[in-house]
Amino acid sequence: MIDFIIAIVVGGIIGWLASIVMRTDAQQGIFLNIIVGCVGSILGRFLLGGLIGGGHLRGDAFDPKTLLTAFLGAVILLGIVNLVRRGRVR
Repeated sequence: MIDFIIAIVVGGIIGWLASIVMRTDAQQGIFLNIIVGCVGSILGRFLLGGLIGGGHLRGDAFDPKTLLTAFLGAVILLGIVNLVRRGRVR
């Protein structure tokens, strides 16, 4: 159970940092930051896991490779959302 709570907290922080980088922080609340961080972690592990490595937020939440993969996945996810919503990536 504690792994799940750590994944939620780390996912929220990663989603918040990615939203600051992509300049969407004012549009998102804490709930969307958590969603972006967790889904971005899955997307990053799927797209970049072979190149960078990294594990799951539930098991290896404090591994630098996992954090980097999750952050890059969250930035990619926000870029795709911006592209679909506005027709351009910020």
